[in-house]
Amino acid sequence: MKQHQFSHWSETKYLKDIVTNPMIEVGEYSYYSGYYDNLDFEDGCVRYLWGDEQSRKLFNPSEDYGWHLDKLSIGNYVCIASGVIILMGGNHNHHPEWITVYPFVDQIANSYESKGDTIIASDAWIGMNAMIMPGVKIGEGAIVAAGSVVVKDVPAYTIVGGNPAKVIKQRFTDQEIEKLKEMRWFDWKREKIEQATSIFSSSSIDQLYDFYLKEIKK
Repeated sequence: MKQHQFSHWSETKYLKDIVTNPMIEVGEYSYYSGYYDNLDFEDGCVRYLWGDEQSRKLFNPSEDYGWHLDKLSIGNYVCIASGVIILMGGNHNHHPEWITVYPFVDQIANSYESKGDTIIASDAWIGMNAMIMPGVKIGEGAIVAAGSVVVKDVPAYTIVGGNPAKVIKQRFTDQEIEKLKEMRWFDWKREKIEQATSIFSSSSIDQLYDFYLKEIKK
């Protein structure tokens, strides 16, 4: 029986420490909380993505078929909850416009269709049991509500929910979001972030912006 990666629901794992697939790019301090799944991040949360050790031994779709493979890109300080599913490129061989969606083996080489890279930008939070469909971009600071199915891009600092996921509200005003986009706090040096944790744990974007002007932009 496969050993459980997590010992308790409170345990999280930094993706930098557990990701080995070269098709997954991961930023700093992003984590996965997967206790309730009993599944690895690369073998449960992320699905149908060529590049793990076993799939590399089986075939190389780029060399064998000439496919342009989609990648998964995850920014800094991203929170991914238990039960999240990120669907990737292995399921692009079903064509609803064809007579059958069945992927006949002799047509596999011609049936693949790239959906584009899936991007989860920095500071996003993906809630429990949400599903991210291929080729979607989750904007920085966005929140995907638990159980949502995300089929299209999510704007920065926006909360979405439902199936299919729809905008619930913006987290901040347009002016505040522009300041956050300018500051890109998740790209600061860790020591500067630690200096401002009390501000991050508040709603005062103006105060954070003052810190940014004095300590970062100077």
